[in-house]
Amino acid sequence: MIDSSSEPQPVQSSLETLAGEDRGEEAPLYYYKFRFREQGREVTGHAQLIDLVHGDQVMVRAEHGVEPATVTGRFLAVADVDADQPFGCRIHRRASAEEQEKYRLLPQLEADAFKLCQHQIERLGLPMHMVRVERFFNGSKIIFYFTAESRVDFRELVKVLVQEFRTRVEMRQIGVRHETQMIGGLGPCGRELCCTSFLNKFDSVSIKMAKTQDLPLNPAKISGLCNRLLCCLTYEYETYKMMKKGMPRAGRQIQFEGRVYQVNRLIPLLGKVAAISPEGEERLFSEEEWRAADPIPKSTGRKGPVKKSRRPASDIIGGQEEPSEDDD
Repeated sequence: MIDSSSEPQPVQSSLETLAGEDRGEEAPLYYYKFRFREQGREVTGHAQLIDLVHGDQVMVRAEHGVEPATVTGRFLAVADVDADQPFGCRIHRRASAEEQEKYRLLPQLEADAFKLCQHQIERLGLPMHMVRVERFFNGSKIIFYFTAESRVDFRELVKVLVQEFRTRVEMRQIGVRHETQMIGGLGPCGRELCCTSFLNKFDSVSIKMAKTQDLPLNPAKISGLCNRLLCCLTYEYETYKMMKKGMPRAGRQIQFEGRVYQVNRLIPLLGKVAAISPEGEERLFSEEEWRAADPIPKSTGRKGPVKKSRRPASDIIGGQEEPSEDDD
């Protein structure tokens, strides 16, 4: 939760060792969120500084060294956190005036590197598409993110880039989901993309998740900007799956108070089942009613060899019922 009015509360826990970093003496921690780049994903971190506010520029302990970042908010106290798993990055200190000026120029340096690399790609005729350039604050390394349909031989490109920037160069091929995550945008809900704002990893998404949540199976409705299934289909899938457990499936027949009904649709959020009587009248069954109803087993048909029908094949095909979906 984010609190914009009260002071951030200190966390008195043993979360004071961050992945190979020994802080020594114990001290209260304050949790903040920040971005390394203006269009980047928000990251959570902790610090001993109590008075950081939105817009402050700080130095954060990253895997490859210290990187500048901009504070975007703060968090309340984090309770019941496993002491063996440090929570977020370590905010080392406030950025100095010199570091702030260097940080201000960093996006322009990355943009210049992007243009140069794009020009060399066109000159060499390489089948790849540049997405983003990331330059380490200390200048020790530059990462070029790109997409391609297959493997690309970019050895000549790397030679040119190394000669130009005089530093380590890494070419990193990414997929369409990561490309969308880096570019950013707005989802169909009108909010910033989940992958850009807070997702740390991409979970597997299937069309079954949309079916379980009774969503329209229209690709335009359930696909994101990356033309893949929406990541948010995973958020409520387990809840719908649990709520539908035990409910009669659509197409099944139930008997209630001496009458037979065919289940038409499920309303799991209300715990109700809609069913149609032989007269075509729809009735909503409450959870108590459909649990009390007797399910009518499916007809298994006659046993033994099936006799050939003398009717025309067109009549047989036209009279077939669509097979119902198998149970999970």
